[in-house]
Amino acid sequence: MSNLEKTLFQLKFTAKSLTRQAKKAQKDELAEKARLKKALLQGNNDGARIYASNAIRKKSEALNLLRLGSRIDAVASRVETAVTMRQISVIMDKFESQFTDLDVQTSYMEDTMSATTAISTPQDQIENLLRQTAEEANIELKQDLDADQLNVSEVTPPTGLKDEDDKLAERLRALRPAT
Repeated sequence: MSNLEKTLFQLKFTAKSLTRQAKKAQKDELAEKARLKKALLQGNNDGARIYASNAIRKKSEALNLLRLGSRIDAVASRVETAVTMRQISVIMDKFESQFTDLDVQTSYMEDTMSATTAISTPQDQIENLLRQTAEEANIELKQDLDADQLNVSEVTPPTGLKDEDDKLAERLRALRPAT
């Protein structure tokens, strides 16, 4: 528990203790009033004055204890609000950190997946598509498209795609850890 939480506990404990003491003082006041009545019935005026004084003092004590308990309870409420706000702040900071980490991981995974799929395109499918397109367009291929001879670098993409591929490759290099 933090110091603030310990203080909150102590304040609440003190407020309850003061409330209990106020109830005890009220009971004592009632007891003193009962003694006052008994002393008056017996004709003991001096004793009656003492009991009346005690009853008034106990009543005043009970009111003061209730007032003090109420003030301490108000302070405890403010401290409780501060503790709650601090807990919410800690939770929000943790959420923000996790969200940022998740965003970075997602971005890295997306880049890796797109790079992997671009690299792992089967060579024979590329060959077949080139032949099929050449046949449809009645174009003669200038080279033999055997799997052993075909390199991806021999097929030049349009300039716009090449620039985009260069940018993606650069981003991928930046994301990889330095060795």
